[in-house]
Amino acid sequence: MTLSNPQVNYQTTPAQYKHIQLSVEGDTATLGLNFDEDGGIRPGYKLKLNSYDLGVDIELHDALQRIRFEHPQVRTVVVTSLRDRVFCSGANIFMLGVSSHAWKVNFCKFTNETRNGIEDSSRHNGLKFIAAVNGACAGGGYELALACDEIVLVDDRSSSVSLPEVPLLGVLPGTGGLTRVTDKRHVRHDLADIFCTSVEGVRGQKAVDWRLVDAIAKPAVFQQAVKERAQKLSVNSTRPASAQGVALTPLNRTIEADRVSYTYVTVEMDRVKRTATFTVKAPSAAVAADVVGIEAAGANWWPLAMTRELDDAILHMRTNELELGTWLLKTQGDAAAVLAADAAVLNNQDHWFARETLGMMRRTFARLDVSSRSLFALLEPGSCFAGSLAELAFCADRAYMLVLPDEPEKQPALTLGEMNFGYLPMVNDQSRLQRRFYEEAAPMEAARAAVGQALDGDAAYKLGLVTAAPDDIDWDDEIRLALEERAAMSPDALTGLEANLRFAQKENMLTRIFGRLTAWQNWIFQRPNAVGEKGALKVYGKGEKVQFDLNRV
Repeated sequence: MTLSNPQVNYQTTPAQYKHIQLSVEGDTATLGLNFDEDGGIRPGYKLKLNSYDLGVDIELHDALQRIRFEHPQVRTVVVTSLRDRVFCSGANIFMLGVSSHAWKVNFCKFTNETRNGIEDSSRHNGLKFIAAVNGACAGGGYELALACDEIVLVDDRSSSVSLPEVPLLGVLPGTGGLTRVTDKRHVRHDLADIFCTSVEGVRGQKAVDWRLVDAIAKPAVFQQAVKERAQKLSVNSTRPASAQGVALTPLNRTIEADRVSYTYVTVEMDRVKRTATFTVKAPSAAVAADVVGIEAAGANWWPLAMTRELDDAILHMRTNELELGTWLLKTQGDAAAVLAADAAVLNNQDHWFARETLGMMRRTFARLDVSSRSLFALLEPGSCFAGSLAELAFCADRAYMLVLPDEPEKQPALTLGEMNFGYLPMVNDQSRLQRRFYEEAAPMEAARAAVGQALDGDAAYKLGLVTAAPDDIDWDDEIRLALEERAAMSPDALTGLEANLRFAQKENMLTRIFGRLTAWQNWIFQRPNAVGEKGALKVYGKGEKVQFDLNRV
C-alpha cells in the first residue's frame, strides 16, 4: 500500500494532543514523549517504540509555539520520554515504507524546520533546551536530542544513542543528524564513521568521550542531574521571570476548493495554470506601538497575526497542493502601516512578546526560501511591498514591478525599511539583500540610502531590487509568458536550480543540513537499494534479506 497525498491540518491545541504531554513548572517546561501507537496521522502503521510521524511533529511544533508565547516565564525546556526504557526510536519506518515520495519529503522538511526552530529560539530568544535521554535513542530521536543545547543520557548499561539509518535502512541520518554530529558536536570524523555505520549505538562514558552526549547519570540520580543542568542553562536567559502569556487563539481560516482565506492572508489557486497567488494584507487599523497596547492586542497584533496566517498557508500549500508549482506573491494595503508595524516590533525588542514575534517572522519567511516552489513577486497598483513585506519580493526567484508612465499616481511602490537589513535573515544568516548583492558594498550602500523612499519601478530596477519593470503595455504579456514558460519546465530541475541559486554564496550548518536532506531524499531515498522491492527500507521488519546493487555510483 502506498499512501496518497492527504489533506493535512497543521493547526492543533494541547487539548487535542495524542502524543506529547506539555507541562510547566516555574521556569521549566517539560515535553513528555508518549506517542500513541494507534494515533498515526494516516492508516497503515503503528507508532511503536515511540516512533513518530508527521502528526507527532505537528504537535511538537505547536507545543514549542505554546511555550514561546503562552509561557514566557519558561527559560528551559526538558525533552524526555514517558515510556519505559525508550526515549524515541525515530521516524516510523513502516510509515516511510508505505508513503509516497512527496509525503516523505514534506514530512522530513517540516521535521527539520521544527528542530531548526529549537536552535533558533535558543540562539535568539533565550529559550534553552535539554534532552533527558532516559532510554534507547535512535535515528530521528537522536536528531531531536541533537537539536537541544545539552544531552544527558541515563547510564543504565542499556540506553544508548545511535544513528542506524545506513546499516538498517540503506539511507542517511539526513534530517540533520549527520550534520549536527560533525558541525555542532564536533565528533571526530572517524568516530562519526563508526557511529553512523553501527546498529547498536554508543552508551555510557564512551558516549561522553566521543562528544555524542554532554553527560551521563545513573538512574537513581538522573532526574536530579537533569534538573541541575536545566537550572544552570536558565541562568543567563533573557526570558522574563514573570509575565502574562499571550494565548494563541485559533486562526480565522476558511478552506474552499480553490481558495484558502484568513484575516490578512489569502491564497487563490489556478489549477489550469498551476499557480497559487498569495496575497498578504497590511494592517487595516493602527498597530499598537507601546508595551501596554501590544500586550492588549495579543494574538491579534498584526505582526503576529499576519505571520501565523502566512506560516499556516505556506505549510498547507506545500503539503496539500503539490501540482501548483509556481507561487505568486502579492501584497495589498498601506505601506506606511506596514512600516509602522515593523517599527513597533523593532522598537520593543527588549520586551519578550515583540522579540518572540520577530522570531516567528524570521522563521516563517525562511520557510519560503526552502520551499520547493517557484516564487514570483508581482508589484502592482495597491501593493505594499514595504519593510517586512518587501522580503516577499526579495525571497522571490523573480520580482516584476509594473510601471505606469501615464498614471504616476497609481504606480506601485517598493519601500525599504530597517527590517530588510538583517532582522529577517535566511537560514544561512544572510539578509536577502546581502544574498541579492553578494554583500558588495556599493549596491548595499545604495539600498541603505533609499530606506524610507517610495521607489517606483524605474527607481527600484535601477537599484537592482526587482528583476524587470514592464510598463502597462507589456505587463500582461510578459507575466503570462514567464508563467507559461515556468509551467512547461521540469519541476525536479527547477527545484534543484532554485535551491542552488537561493543559497549561492554563504554556507553554514543549516544550509548543509538542507543540502544533505535534499541529496538523501532525491537520490538515495529513490534508489532501489533503499526503496526497491528488496531494498532495505522495504524489507525492514519482515525477516527478509536485503539485496543491494553493489555498483558504487
